Order: sequence, then structure tokens, then C-alpha cells
Amino acid sequence: MPTIWAVRNEGFNSLQRFVITMALEALKASLTISPVVKRGEYDYLVNPITDGIPKVDPRVLKEVTDALLEIGNFDCDYIMTVEALGIPLAAVLSLRTGKPFNIVRKKLYGLPDEVNISQVTGYSRNTLSINGVKAGDRVVIVDDVLSTGGTLWALVEALAKMQVKIVDILVVVEKTDKKSEIERKLGVQIKTLVKVDVVDGKVVVL
Repeated sequence: MPTIWAVRNEGFNSLQRFVITMALEALKASLTISPVVKRGEYDYLVNPITDGIPKVDPRVLKEVTDALLEIGNFDCDYIMTVEALGIPLAAVLSLRTGKPFNIVRKKLYGLPDEVNISQVTGYSRNTLSINGVKAGDRVVIVDDVLSTGGTLWALVEALAKMQVKIVDILVVVEKTDKKSEIERKLGVQIKTLVKVDVVDGKVVVL
């Protein structure tokens, strides 16, 4: 019998996210005590899952990756993530699914067929490199946080040009009120586990 988490082939609506969010008690607790620092006008929340400091609690990591496994469609060739904090998530998901994972790096190697993309976030600019990816590959993108959508925009656009199939996009923390707009512009669905906002310098789980 399918569990209440079984949404792999049924889309991912607000009710399903609500059910999952209610179950993510450890993650929510860690988010509500996360400090917020200013990066210019950008409110940057500092949390172990999104920053790796002060330390990552394995119970929270398990809770998060269990939830991603439940909502994600891993009928793919490999999992793809962007350096750096998507890496622990991708590593655990790789072990659990038996799928390899690929890291989009903040380093240029100059390898044959390397694709370089520009990443613009709410607080930084970087040039990223994609290696080991070819036309026809099927990938699941995993990331720690969705905010401005700059990272996903660059990656999805590059993969489309490379004729790579995006099977699913999974993000732990949604820190934006523009998710629907980002999805519409990208032409893809983004599945997130929890939605947060920063109010008066504090993180609020919505």
C-alpha cells in the first residue's frame, strides 16, 4: 500500500509538501534557531544543512535525505549537484539509490567537452564547470536551498543546450516567494521540502 509520502508519480502539490513539512521536525527545529547574516541587502541564513556549520547532525541529514527519497523520481542515470552543500545530500542519496553522482564545480579544469556556466546568486557570482555529462543523459538535480533561482537557472539552461534530460529537481529549503515564477521561466517543476522566510532577522518556517 502506498504511504502518505508516495508522490513520485503523482506530482507534488502544496498539500503533499505540507504533510512532508509536518514530518521534518528536526530540520524545522534547526532552521528556527539558524542565525541570519547580511550579505549586502540579502538575508543569508546559516544552517548546518545549507552551510555545514557549526556541524551537521546525522539525524537531520537522515531525515532530509529520507524525505528526498520519498518525493524524488530516481529513474535516472545519475544525481547531479552544485558545489558545495548539495554534495552531502547527493552522496547519501547515491548510497541509498545506487546511482552515481556528479558535481558541478566552482573550478575550471579545461577538460575536453567541459561546459562553463555563470552562476549569479543573491550574494555572489561564480563560474562553474560541468564535466562528464553528455547528450541523452538523464539526471536528478539536488540542491540545498532555492532563493533567487540563479544557480538553477544557469544549470537548467546549460543542460537543455547539452540535450540532457532533467528527470527531477529536489531542493531542501525554499527561501523565496517566487518559486512558481522560477518554475514557469525554467519550464520545470521544483520539489522543495520546507519553505522559510526571514522576519525581523529571524528564520520562520512557513
